[in-house]
Amino acid sequence: MPPSSTDVSPAGLAQVGGCVRAIAVALGRRVVEIALDLRQLMATEIAELDGDPRIVELLGASVEGNVETILHMLAHEIPAERMEPPSAAFEYARRLAQRGVPVNALLRAYRVGHDRLLRWMFAELDRRREDPVVALGVARRMVGDTFGYVDWICQQVAEVYEEERERWLANRDTLRAGRVRALLDGDGPADLDALETTLGYGLRGRHLALVAWSGEGEGAAVVRLVGTLAERTGCRGRPLCVAYDHATTWAWLPLGRDSSVGDLTKAVEALAEENGQAVRIAVGEPGTGVAGFRESHRQAVRAQTVALAAGADARTITTFADVGAVALLCADLDAARTWVADTLGGLAADDPQRARLRETLRVFLAAGGSYTTAADHLTMHKNSVRYRVSRAERERGRPLTEGRIDLELALLACRWLGRAVLTPAR
Repeated sequence: MPPSSTDVSPAGLAQVGGCVRAIAVALGRRVVEIALDLRQLMATEIAELDGDPRIVELLGASVEGNVETILHMLAHEIPAERMEPPSAAFEYARRLAQRGVPVNALLRAYRVGHDRLLRWMFAELDRRREDPVVALGVARRMVGDTFGYVDWICQQVAEVYEEERERWLANRDTLRAGRVRALLDGDGPADLDALETTLGYGLRGRHLALVAWSGEGEGAAVVRLVGTLAERTGCRGRPLCVAYDHATTWAWLPLGRDSSVGDLTKAVEALAEENGQAVRIAVGEPGTGVAGFRESHRQAVRAQTVALAAGADARTITTFADVGAVALLCADLDAARTWVADTLGGLAADDPQRARLRETLRVFLAAGGSYTTAADHLTMHKNSVRYRVSRAERERGRPLTEGRIDLELALLACRWLGRAVLTPAR
């Protein structure tokens, strides 16, 4: 017969309950730290989980919500089935369903997280140095209650996942999206004519790939915006739009002979000014044929990585031509921030004065060191440009000729990534 809580006296049971509550309260003060630890572990241990920064952010919100719920349940001795599931947990399950991530990956994340959370709990129990009998009772209680919660929440999110997956697969655009994903993965079409008919889009011409997304998740608004852009930039046909998830659209514009990325940039900025669009767009470089279709998309995705890393500092439109090199820095933003600080010195500080100096220096270097050309671009007197460049050099603490390539890349990173790589102002 397995041991049970009846092995502990009534007084001991009271001690067990009190200790469990104390541990829950103590860990409740460290929810953010614990959630970050669990999220990083899941992202490392479970390869199937999407690496998109926004999905990882949603994973973090789901983890934090579940940890808070578990600790609240333990602190107040509430049965798992009477708890309210975190809304972020349901939304994360839906998003994984939309992207075709296996449900097993979702459920394994809960098992991995459960194991790591128990380690936090046992570490806190060890720190309290309870009587061994009481400590055993506490361990049993924490394992049993948390297992009950994880078993219950897994059932909840699995149901939400399956419902969303069925809905998503039933969508009339799913077949077309599947063909596009296969094409992007390198599966060459056996019949290009048939594929073009299915997609309603010519693959032999010249393309410009976009990734467009909205913080409000308004997929329909994103598609309408792409259609308007196609009209305003003289495209020779209708654009191809494929939903990546409910907030993000992959699109390709069939470029006309005179269409350019510059035309698109102007059209996006004009639309944003006219309608206050909350949509952001990342753009690749034009490409031709099936190979150009794929490569332009890959470039647009890398440009989106820069915009997502910049967060609130992101611009309405981010082009790969502007940020191709900067995209490489997004793989490790902590290391990038350190490198920018080392390269720019005091010029890396996040304040308006240094921002003006950085922009003036960036334009000056891009103008080949011409004060006159930089002044024309900035609509300033060239003596003002000369003064700011001199100030920027002093802030940097070493000559502009030293590490010139690094200097230009660091300034470009500040321009596009903003606070993500800047040093907080003192």
